[in-house]
Amino acid sequence: MRVLITDSVSEKGVEVLKDAGIKVDINTGLSEDEIANIIGDYDALIVRSQTKVTRKILDNASSLKIIGRAGVGVDNIDLDAATEKGIIVVNAPEGNTIAAAEHTMAMMLALARNIPQAHNALINGTWDRKTYMGVELRNKVLGVLGLGKIGSQVAKRSLAMEMKVLAYDPFVSSKRAEELGVELVDLRTIFKNADFITIHLPLKEDTKKLIDRDAFAVMKPGVRIVNVARGGIVDEQALYEALKEGKVAGAAVDVFEKEPMTDSPLFGLKNVVVTPHLGASTKEAQINVAVDVANEIVRYYRGEAVKNAVNAPSVSPEVMDRLNPYLELSHKMGKFVSQLMGGIEGVKIQYNGDIASYEVNVITNSFLRGLLETMLNSAVNLINAPYIAKSRGIKVYESKTLEAKDYTNLITVSAEAKEEQLTVSGTVFSNEPRIVRYQGYTMDAVPQGHMLVVPHIDRPRIIGPVATYLGDHGINIAGMQVGRESAGGQAIMFLTVDSKVTDDMLKEIAQMDGILGVKYVYL
Repeated sequence: MRVLITDSVSEKGVEVLKDAGIKVDINTGLSEDEIANIIGDYDALIVRSQTKVTRKILDNASSLKIIGRAGVGVDNIDLDAATEKGIIVVNAPEGNTIAAAEHTMAMMLALARNIPQAHNALINGTWDRKTYMGVELRNKVLGVLGLGKIGSQVAKRSLAMEMKVLAYDPFVSSKRAEELGVELVDLRTIFKNADFITIHLPLKEDTKKLIDRDAFAVMKPGVRIVNVARGGIVDEQALYEALKEGKVAGAAVDVFEKEPMTDSPLFGLKNVVVTPHLGASTKEAQINVAVDVANEIVRYYRGEAVKNAVNAPSVSPEVMDRLNPYLELSHKMGKFVSQLMGGIEGVKIQYNGDIASYEVNVITNSFLRGLLETMLNSAVNLINAPYIAKSRGIKVYESKTLEAKDYTNLITVSAEAKEEQLTVSGTVFSNEPRIVRYQGYTMDAVPQGHMLVVPHIDRPRIIGPVATYLGDHGINIAGMQVGRESAGGQAIMFLTVDSKVTDDMLKEIAQMDGILGVKYVYL
């Protein structure tokens, strides 16, 4: 096996490869064309964040079987192109957790005690104790946005410093929060009460500029913001304005929307601490991620299962052909459930019919992937979804029976939160996923696109006003399914529409006579 390394990685990782008898070539600083010209000679590629593994490179990778990313994020790798080529992509999701958590604490302390500003003043000849008086972390309220691996470690360290920790994470159960000693709350509660807010969310469509002018308007005066996660989650212009106005007392920023960043308006403010994306930049972290990804390459070389595959399930091609429609169904069911309820603590998945004769773990994992990826990054996959669910306190139960009544195959999911339960059943008709039961109602809905789930009273003049309202706002209805328990009782309406329905529109629909609630889902 021959491995090409195109970014600087720790020599410890290189030694792991060589000790396994693998030939290693290190060639850094190459352009896309240069990599494309030589990649055909290699079985494996290891990169960090500098190399962009594009479709052009992969189209020339005639022998490439596995790509290792020495780090967490894989946004610099064209996953679709790699999957199409049958190339496994692996990463090292654990290696820099402590580094990022410790950097967060360092930034928070530097911000609280004005350390960089005092340092600069003193070395430039000014002894000034009054200007740089700080605040203590003890007894302050910390809001942690994202309670994953890094957020959990930050919470533990902050509790040790006697801070009160509030956390926002729709995919962490209340039991997991209790184990960590933190209180799960919504975003608005954090904004209104936190003295410090630290961000540990992935950058996705629904987290982009999550902290904007409206968020700052709600925040407690004198709040301090720490971001060692991803640039773009905080609206940098809005942050600048809030800092200038004094609404935000200070900010510690390690990541920026555009990097490298050397000329930000934030740099001119005295109440800002900045670093050039150093969250994972420790000697230990760089060794850890290099060794972790090297071990993955070695496992593949020896014919063993890799642990951190981003794009490849461990199922034979023959079985996958049979299961693929159900993977799509379960994935959509996971996304569907995740958008209808938060704080999920347990999931029960029942397989009925012929499908139960297969090893259904991959289908369960596909459901968990859909459940988790709504708020998490692309590193959630068929391999690590169970681990991530477990780390977030979500218990998963499977049961199987060959007995089938109404459908040849049926997948039923029951999700439980602290004070809420949701049950959904799905099947496949002509290779097309369908939702056929929802909270006891029978229906036949295609889970795709923009959808509204509308519980209501089963009586005349209910469906029409909703449809008219949507039409008046330029939203076309593509499909509708209605289910009911009994005439005049409660019923459910699924509407598939051609465009997004805004929060304000949802509020108005919810207030209509006979409507018992409405939720928007995008699949």
